[in-house]
Amino acid sequence: MSVLNELLEYQKTDGDLRKIEQELSASEDYKKYAQARKFMKTAQERLDAQDKRAAELRALRDSLYAQCEETVKAIDEYSDIDEMVDGGGDIAFYKKNAQSLLDKLRALKGELNKLISDVENVTEEYKKFKEQTILMQKQYKEYKEKYEALKGTHAEEVAKINANLKKISKSIPADILEKYAAKRKERIFPILVPLNVDRCICGMDFSLAQQGKLAGGNVIECEHCRRFVYKQ
Repeated sequence: MSVLNELLEYQKTDGDLRKIEQELSASEDYKKYAQARKFMKTAQERLDAQDKRAAELRALRDSLYAQCEETVKAIDEYSDIDEMVDGGGDIAFYKKNAQSLLDKLRALKGELNKLISDVENVTEEYKKFKEQTILMQKQYKEYKEKYEALKGTHAEEVAKINANLKKISKSIPADILEKYAAKRKERIFPILVPLNVDRCICGMDFSLAQQGKLAGGNVIECEHCRRFVYKQ
């Protein structure tokens, strides 16, 4: 049997394996498991980022509290403004400074109130996300077990197909098998397709020179869909 025929036989057998894979991936157990797995991959990073953000906001809140206290102390110095005026001070200057400090205090309190609201929102988001993470952890464990059990029902059939693939592969050059495996990993299927007049199944046309290379059971790679094209 020629290499081309061996490859076609290999693809046909591999197609049986792919059908099982598609059946498994279409199951609700796999979908739930995959959803939880995807979530868990980034969950810790997101929790850490939210925790860091909350810490930054709390530090900023503490800084604003400190600034408010300092401003209040500065305002308190003008509590005896009458004595300061009696001592020869300029009342207009004192009032201007006092007003400036009051304006600063109002601005600081406004920033502080907004910041407190931001801290509460981030804290609430963190709490909700942590609860969601705990639920996803349970879902991941539960549906992983269900998915593994479902896979187990096909284990014998899959083992037979893989044994057959291994047997067929002995007659196929390693470099061709490597390319086949790479394309299979990219979810290209079928990987080998017949030339349709002068085109690939994806619609890409081949020059006469390219078609000439198909003589003797050779294959060419489509530049568009990257499938192997052969001539029947």
